[in-house]
Amino acid sequence: MNCSKKTNQVNLRSGGLEQNSIGYMPGLDGLRALAVFAVIAYHLKLTWVPGGLLGVSLFFVLSGYLITNILLKQWEQSGGIDLKDFWLRRARRLLPAFFVMLAVVMFWVMLCAPERLAVLKQEALAGVFYTSNWYLIFHQVSYFESFGPPSPLGHLWSLAVEEQFYLFWPLLLVMGLRCFRQRKWIIGGTIAVALTSAAAMALIYIPGHDPSRVYYGTDTRAFALLVGAVPAMVWPSWKMNPDLSAKKRMALDLAGSLGLLVVLLMIGKTNQYQTSLYQGGLLLYSVAAAGLVTVLAHPASYLGRLFGWGPLRWLGECSYGIYLWHYPVIVLTNPVVNGEGLNYSRSLWQIAISIILAALSRYLIEEPIRYGRRKQVRRRRSDLQWWHRPLALSTKISLSILLMFLILFVTLNGGMQISEKALAKSHVTQKQAQVADKDEIVGMGPKATDRKNDINGDDITIIGDSLMINLEPVLHNRLPGIVIDAQLGRQMYQAPDLISRLQKEGKLGKIVIIELGSNGSFTEKQLKETLDSLQRTEEILLVNTRVPKPWETEVNETLTKVAESYPNTKLIDWHLISSGHEDYFYPDGVHLTQSGMKAYGEVLIEALISNQNDGE
Repeated sequence: MNCSKKTNQVNLRSGGLEQNSIGYMPGLDGLRALAVFAVIAYHLKLTWVPGGLLGVSLFFVLSGYLITNILLKQWEQSGGIDLKDFWLRRARRLLPAFFVMLAVVMFWVMLCAPERLAVLKQEALAGVFYTSNWYLIFHQVSYFESFGPPSPLGHLWSLAVEEQFYLFWPLLLVMGLRCFRQRKWIIGGTIAVALTSAAAMALIYIPGHDPSRVYYGTDTRAFALLVGAVPAMVWPSWKMNPDLSAKKRMALDLAGSLGLLVVLLMIGKTNQYQTSLYQGGLLLYSVAAAGLVTVLAHPASYLGRLFGWGPLRWLGECSYGIYLWHYPVIVLTNPVVNGEGLNYSRSLWQIAISIILAALSRYLIEEPIRYGRRKQVRRRRSDLQWWHRPLALSTKISLSILLMFLILFVTLNGGMQISEKALAKSHVTQKQAQVADKDEIVGMGPKATDRKNDINGDDITIIGDSLMINLEPVLHNRLPGIVIDAQLGRQMYQAPDLISRLQKEGKLGKIVIIELGSNGSFTEKQLKETLDSLQRTEEILLVNTRVPKPWETEVNETLTKVAESYPNTKLIDWHLISSGHEDYFYPDGVHLTQSGMKAYGEVLIEALISNQNDGE
């Protein structure tokens, strides 16, 4: 993510030694393009790339390999590593584009969504000090399960992890090189620390709970960077022989193809809610990615030539800028409530804008600041016509910022046009629901109201989250005696303990309705544990969910699959019934308006009537 073509060609200065450079590895730029577009696909919520978030791990492995390769080359040349020079190079590479992106986003928020400025200032400050990941952990901001409009700076957590690695890894590497003459001890220590990091991820992660702690943490993500560092120690790029025999070349590309296959399969088949991903899956992915990186870095690899294809390589060279800009562009141009699903035309121009902004950043800001003037003007500036005179650096930067702001501003369609007042309205309280005209809110229609008399509320228990809090007063009015246990933020893993308590209190009816899944995903095992705890229940009704979050599909597929294997369990398809009804939802896309409560209540009543008729 943070390394580009010039990073691989960086001149390593040391005392009186002549300048040497690490040969450019074009295949790695092509791989970087694959990584950034996997991340974009994930943020665009493309269902055929559920594992697009693994593009970040691919960046981590790449960074670990390249940085370690550069540092070891300098050590080989001079017997030391110039840490000050290394860190200054990193700052020149990363900070200009970062600050421009930050300035443009903050300026837009100040003009168009000032109510969000206070929170965004804190996130921006954490971003400036590259501590975004720990800010999100300590403030309990979920990468997967947050409601309301997402932050346009939410993607900075991964840059923070990398920068923390850039700060501490060179120090640790220098200590290792000075303390151990044999490289095998350093390699062994690196592998041990990587395995410890992966083990920490597996131990801290709790299946069915929000994985953000292990997803954000530097301690639980460091293994990907360290796995990338190991092949740079074992087989550094300057020791790779470009003249390999046909058999060795074939074996090399076969190994690379196997690594690529694992990378692509995991990007296409896994998702952020799979338990296996945090219990060794990400480690396996990182090892496969490290093998692929090593092969692409080899000058004899045909696979490296394939990934070094010109357009792919150019996108890889711009990948840092594309990563910086794509998420703000997506967040600021997406509608707050998206009932239409994926809009391909909008997604395409979001990608196009991200690439344009990245190119502007690269050519007009990053490279002029990073490298200075590459060519001296042969003629005196005063002798040139005004249109031939090169622009001053300050002019380039000013024009770039202006162009970036204009491109971003003119394409916005209200992605953050949601105030805290609007968010507050989305949470209809019980008091508000009681004050409302209940017949208007849940006018079930003559069919439902005429037949509901046969339904005994004393036989029904509902277990739900905040959606059911909204409906509770209405359902109590329609079905006297019904037991509703609803709680804000409730998730499926909490259900078995709740069911046990309700049984002890004598509040578990013959019919149980479970409405959970709005706040996050759950595993098949957790759902089965919930259903198994209801063995004495005659009928169970599961309500699926409509929530504009990535776990929606996972939740609904799990509910459908498990419900089919339990004979006394039926599924209420709220997702299908509410399709195309944006009027049912408040701006958060989850909580119900009056018309939404009316429709939801009618769905439940009809399901109960149908269930009763089936039992007769």
